[in-house]
Amino acid sequence: MAKIVGRNPVTEAIRAGRAIDKVLIQEGAGGAADRVRKLALDNSIPVEIVPKRDIDKLASGENHQGIVAFASTHEYASIEDIFAAADASGEPPFIVVLDGIEDPHNLGAILRSAECAGAHGVIIPKRNACGLTETVAKSSAGAVEYVPCTKVTNIARTLDDLKERGVWIYACDMDGETYYKQDMKGPCAIVIGAEGNGISRLVKEKCDFTVSMPLMGKIQSLNASNAACVLMYEIRRQRQIAEE
Repeated sequence: MAKIVGRNPVTEAIRAGRAIDKVLIQEGAGGAADRVRKLALDNSIPVEIVPKRDIDKLASGENHQGIVAFASTHEYASIEDIFAAADASGEPPFIVVLDGIEDPHNLGAILRSAECAGAHGVIIPKRNACGLTETVAKSSAGAVEYVPCTKVTNIARTLDDLKERGVWIYACDMDGETYYKQDMKGPCAIVIGAEGNGISRLVKEKCDFTVSMPLMGKIQSLNASNAACVLMYEIRRQRQIAEE
């Protein structure tokens, strides 16, 4: 993830529409820092207030003026890019929605599986989730270059938008239909919840179906990236059978 240090560089990066994951502002900083904070929030960029020592450490001797921003290593796609990828493939949309994945290795692994399984795009939230960092890029084994990844302000609202476009939403959670018994051949989006907390209540309420995986051992859940991979390849399997 690239760092941008100082008031003017951060301001211009935001105004230019660069993909900014978050802005850090030094505690007690006012004046210009307040204007940068407002600009960031007006553009739906998360802002964190942190001690001066944290800013000093991140700036590595540069004149930071109390402000450091983190820009994504890779540019984000739009929802339209995902639907364009589906159109180009000749298949119904096949989308992966991540509700708060924070581990960059998990996000990278999911992007890798999405690329291999033929998913048309991945959607992540702007807040409380990992973005497209260097660690994600490495963990994805290059898939980040090929899978459109869209960052949205509100996952629940985005699911409503997908449903209006004819996409069926499948939550991966407990107490649902066994995943291989559920018909997922049509336009679909699978929702994978955060590590530990799972899918948020509001997001789950927006889903049309819930699918589960039988757990035969003593551990009661799969890693998020493993669960996502299983579901993606079930969708691929069902689509291939339908084509035969």
